[in-house]
Amino acid sequence: MEKQNFVFGKKNYLLMVAGVVLMTIGYMLMMGGGSEDPNVFNPDIFSKQRLVFAPIFILAGLLVEVFAIMSNPGNE
Repeated sequence: MEKQNFVFGKKNYLLMVAGVVLMTIGYMLMMGGGSEDPNVFNPDIFSKQRLVFAPIFILAGLLVEVFAIMSNPGNE
């Protein structure tokens, strides 16, 4: 019986999961900051957490995903 060759190896799948986790953390950092009263402005929507850290996590997750897809599984 022939050995079944998969497109991605174990390393690729682990990197893909790590990328999804990083993006999920980024989106969770972006959540919240709303106001109970729509007539009251909440300056918390412009916090460093939402404007700096969340996009960094999301972009890092996307870069990890691209690397996971492009890396060669034969190098394991």
